[in-house]
Amino acid sequence: MTGAVPGDVWLVANPRAGGGRAGAHARAALGRLNDAGVACRLVLPTSASAATDVAAQAAAAGARAVVACGGDGTVHAVLQSLVDGPTPLGVVAGGSGDDIAASLGMATGDPEDTASWLVAALAGGRTRQVDVGVARTDDGTSRHFLSVLCTGFDASVNERANRMSRMGGQRYNVAIVRELASFTALKYRVRMDDSERTGEGMLVSIGNGPRYGGGMRICPQAQMDDGQLDVLWLGAVSRPTLLRVFPTVFRGTHVLHPAVSTYRARTVRVEAPGQIAYADGERIGPLPVDVTVRPGALAVLTT
Repeated sequence: MTGAVPGDVWLVANPRAGGGRAGAHARAALGRLNDAGVACRLVLPTSASAATDVAAQAAAAGARAVVACGGDGTVHAVLQSLVDGPTPLGVVAGGSGDDIAASLGMATGDPEDTASWLVAALAGGRTRQVDVGVARTDDGTSRHFLSVLCTGFDASVNERANRMSRMGGQRYNVAIVRELASFTALKYRVRMDDSERTGEGMLVSIGNGPRYGGGMRICPQAQMDDGQLDVLWLGAVSRPTLLRVFPTVFRGTHVLHPAVSTYRARTVRVEAPGQIAYADGERIGPLPVDVTVRPGALAVLTT
């Protein structure tokens, strides 16, 4: 991209995210940055891959920061180009869930809140290093992620929810109920560092961060700067039990159920026939999937 000036703040926006909410947030952020005398540029890529490319261009141009304006999918696309680099990631949250921004302590809510947070973060010039998960499938796919990689029931819910974009933040709840009608326990094999577990389960989730799906705290103890992955295994349960247990993820109290087991590891391999993995709400690919943690691999803006 021509005209790039070192030190500019690049806003990479998906104006369609959050039913158009992200566009309003991006415009508010642009206005506030201009008022504060911050040199910035707004870019509207037409696809996730284009957003990744724009973030790479910004980093190569010596951007002061690259700010993802949108939901978790936009953040996921942008961060692919910032791992292991000095250019920090910022988020102007405007999606339907905004779990990554919330987990990082960045503002979510109305456009003025998100814009004010960004201006304050840039004025303070503070960053911190956070961990990044890496997911690799046997077909050669490799993706970085910040929040949660999910398989089994929650991946199936994600797959269904992504086809229900018009329902906004409620789509995950609706998808849960609909997926229950046909979902059955899976045969899992999970290796965690030097240990292994096999058996039937409804889902296995791997958290670099604690939440997904618009506030579901599936791995409530996960921290983005501890150099560990949190692994949650939900064993085989009846559909009525699953229906009762799954909504408690909003409080994180599902971990108290006897069918739930939790672990911590730095490397995880998950196998289950015919299943797929999602991370940051984005489709990664078919299992098996190998997941590792990259401690402190990403710089993020902070206040």
